Amino acid sequence: MSFDFIKDKDKKIHFIGIGGISMSGLAAVLLNSGFKVSGSDFKNSPIIEKLKASGAEVYIGHKRENIKNVDLVVYTAAIPSDNAELLEAKDKNISLMDRAEFLGQIMKVHKYNVAVTGTHGKTTCTSMLSHVTLAGNLDPTILIGGELDAIGGNFRIGNSEYFLTEACEYKRSFLKFFPYVGIILNIDADHLDCYKDIDDIADTFLQFSKLIPKDGYLIGYEDDFRVKKILSKADCNTLSYGFDETADVTAKNIIFNKNGCATFDVYNHNKKILTLTLNVPGKHNVLNALATVCVSIIFNISDESIIKGLSNCKGAHKRFEYKGELNGVTIIDDYAHHPTEIKATLSTAKQIKHNKTYCIFQPHTYTRTKSLFNEFTECFNDADELILMDIYAAREKNTGLVSSDELGDAIRSKDVKCTNVHSHDEALAYVKSKLKAGDLLLTVGAGDVVIVGEKFLEA
Repeated sequence: MSFDFIKDKDKKIHFIGIGGISMSGLAAVLLNSGFKVSGSDFKNSPIIEKLKASGAEVYIGHKRENIKNVDLVVYTAAIPSDNAELLEAKDKNISLMDRAEFLGQIMKVHKYNVAVTGTHGKTTCTSMLSHVTLAGNLDPTILIGGELDAIGGNFRIGNSEYFLTEACEYKRSFLKFFPYVGIILNIDADHLDCYKDIDDIADTFLQFSKLIPKDGYLIGYEDDFRVKKILSKADCNTLSYGFDETADVTAKNIIFNKNGCATFDVYNHNKKILTLTLNVPGKHNVLNALATVCVSIIFNISDESIIKGLSNCKGAHKRFEYKGELNGVTIIDDYAHHPTEIKATLSTAKQIKHNKTYCIFQPHTYTRTKSLFNEFTECFNDADELILMDIYAAREKNTGLVSSDELGDAIRSKDVKCTNVHSHDEALAYVKSKLKAGDLLLTVGAGDVVIVGEKFLEA
């Protein structure tokens, strides 16, 4: 495989943050194609060990001396401008490229690029697409924002013109992509540290839709009025899906089993085309499945492959992931970090037979917590008790903008039972004193809250 920006495979590419879920996939694509790869990250991980086993030279810690005989440095939008390796590359006049542009260049060498975007659900939808395209023998290359058992991790190297990837709107990254099929799952207020407001976000999704060639396809959720508006302005082919009968592809006769997983009929222009049974819970996953069906229609994937792929899909890790059971207590971990996602997670939990729901939530970033503060106070009503951890800083520094204690006070004022804790051990001790057989413990957030549930199961 060759790329426009690389003349030959003797060039060496360095990834700052190589252990990241997206960066590691890109590094793997290059390693598989015979390129020399180095990189760095703050700590070791199974993903990094996998890359090292494939030939990558990986350093723990970001240092200027890690930039050795490098021809191109790739970095993420989360890397600060004063990063030592970034500064070294600039001082040495080494070519720089951000992750989104790099991914866009890789997409250029594939014809059938599927870019899954939207504020919520990207990883789960991409997981479903992965299963269905594999069942349909399309042999896709896949980059996914989570660990998927079906591909043994967060990437798969295929040998076809089909390429599946998530397309994140953070800092308008997805505007550097080259989609043949674009999916807009939904549009909601998020990343308000880099967007003015929801209208600014919606306008950026419109710009994304304009990247699709005229013979390509825009797939969108009909029941989201912002998405519907973009569909109406598309310059390419369109397919809509949703629960409203005005959509091209719809779901009817939805029935949920004891685990909250749906069986339903799929209609295309009011004609029944197949019946699906999902292996992931929640009504929102019916929508992810409908988006997957839309892609399958475009690529002429057989009904049998759609049914097989979706029935086998258990989702990616950290997406309502069953972690285990101890003394009659069920532990589930979910990546939800936006109020809309939290509501969906708690709604899904209600469909599972259990007694009380204890939710441990770890807010993700100070800017998101501040900008969506009111929404966070209103999204935990379906939990019997909320255990609120300190804010996970991620790429940010604590400037006193907001605290979990403030959020806890605001949530308690809404008559939601809420207790603030300030460490994993404190959270663990608290839930141990509360949980009884038949209860459900949810660890929720995009940080490291999962540790609490894992420690509970080790007891």
